Amino acid sequence: MSDIRTCPTCGAKAKYKEKGGVESFTAVQDEEAFKKIGQMKKAMQKFKDKAEALEKELAELKQTK
Repeated sequence: MSDIRTCPTCGAKAKYKEKGGVESFTAVQDEEAFKKIGQMKKAMQKFKDKAEALEKELAELKQTK
């Protein structure tokens, strides 16, 4: 998932990457794309939370058998 932050140089929304201690920012050109990225991140988090809950429930069921 993309990490969206404000660029310290220009103040625009940008994708943040850190590799080998070097930070880099790549501009997000389209405001609509930025909104979609945010929506996707929220949806992915919901699915991740559901998967973790199901894994926990499965582990509990395996222990009771």
